[in-house]
Amino acid sequence: MRGPDSVAPGRRSLGDRFYRPVTAACAAAIPLVLTMLAVYLLHGAWPVLSTHAGQLLTGSVWDVPRGQFGALPVIGGTLLSSLLALVLATPLALSVAILSAELAPRAVREPLTFLVNLLAAIPSVVYGLWGIYVLLPFLRRTVMPGLMLLPGSLFRGPAYGPSLLAATLLLAAMILPFIAGVSRDVLLAVPRAQREAALALGATRWEMIRDAVLPAARPGLFGGIMLGLGRALGETMAVTMVIGNRHALPSSLLDPTYTMASLLANEFAEASSATHLAALLAVATVLLALTLLVNVIARWLVARVERGASMPGRWA
Repeated sequence: MRGPDSVAPGRRSLGDRFYRPVTAACAAAIPLVLTMLAVYLLHGAWPVLSTHAGQLLTGSVWDVPRGQFGALPVIGGTLLSSLLALVLATPLALSVAILSAELAPRAVREPLTFLVNLLAAIPSVVYGLWGIYVLLPFLRRTVMPGLMLLPGSLFRGPAYGPSLLAATLLLAAMILPFIAGVSRDVLLAVPRAQREAALALGATRWEMIRDAVLPAARPGLFGGIMLGLGRALGETMAVTMVIGNRHALPSSLLDPTYTMASLLANEFAEASSATHLAALLAVATVLLALTLLVNVIARWLVARVERGASMPGRWA
């Protein structure tokens, strides 16, 4: 059978002649936009990066009138809230993925997948409003007073409500459907012969999932988790509404803190000087670099499991 490229040039229609260059131009627009964004950020941030990069990355004081721009608290707040949210969301998301891909009856799988995808489509500002009117009062009146009775400094008060704990819980709820959705697709990509070989050798259903499916899907599952981390690092509106926006590293989960995205959202429109604007663009550059690094690692891991899906496994 002759493929699309084997059609004689004279028989190609107008659409065929323009199809390839148009799609190539659309594909090239993505790296072009990314490059332009990186160049714009670096150009705008260069006055601060070239002279105060050390202070930006290690300083703790953000004093605009005195020209001090230490971003360590917002970098720490971003990493802490994102990593803690990842720790909370990952077990739940993987459980949902295994249930919807392997264990649930066929009549339940599609409704469950639809609900997970629906959670991923909710705008972040809606999550933020839910956080303000439901999550924060619940934490302040019910959860935080009980946590403050525990020994140690991890839950030291006072219980304001807006805090690292609130941002962590909200971020966990937001990234859970992303991780669950990617993980489900990765589990379904594992060849069916892998499962049948394990069952034929006498494995139980759980042993088949543990020893045949999960090892084959492990790189892709890590990729889904890293994508969730990338979403958590860049989340802005919902986190800004519940984290407290205090420029200081938290000493407990109940302390208010700040993130890079929240700092940009709160101050970018009111930047009072060229140095202030350059400092904010430097923070945006750091955030972009972190997010790109996480996404590159995630895509590499997902590509590994896609290549491995066509190879025979230990049970085959």
